[in-house]
Amino acid sequence: MKRLRKGDQVVVLSGRDKGRKGAIVQVLASGHVVVEGVNVAKKHQRPNPQRNIQGGILEKEMPLDPAKVAIWNAATSKGGRVGFKTLADGKKVRFFKSNDEVLDV
Repeated sequence: MKRLRKGDQVVVLSGRDKGRKGAIVQVLASGHVVVEGVNVAKKHQRPNPQRNIQGGILEKEMPLDPAKVAIWNAATSKGGRVGFKTLADGKKVRFFKSNDEVLDV
């Protein structure tokens, strides 16, 4: 079970996008995460008429190291650290270490 999952709301902790919030779009096999609207780079795309691809300058979201993001805790209004615990019914869930609020229901 991973600490960060697709759909989690996260806040960026460092870098040029520090403080920006967004949802995780993708978690890569390397563990890096792609967050919507964060770490956007410009890519020069060459046109390819066979594949019906237009050329131009595209904006693409690039992966971030998971250490640079923290899950947004709405109760405390800041990023929080995540731990794991097992419930009475045997289900393993993530929880915020700051206020013991369970993330997965």
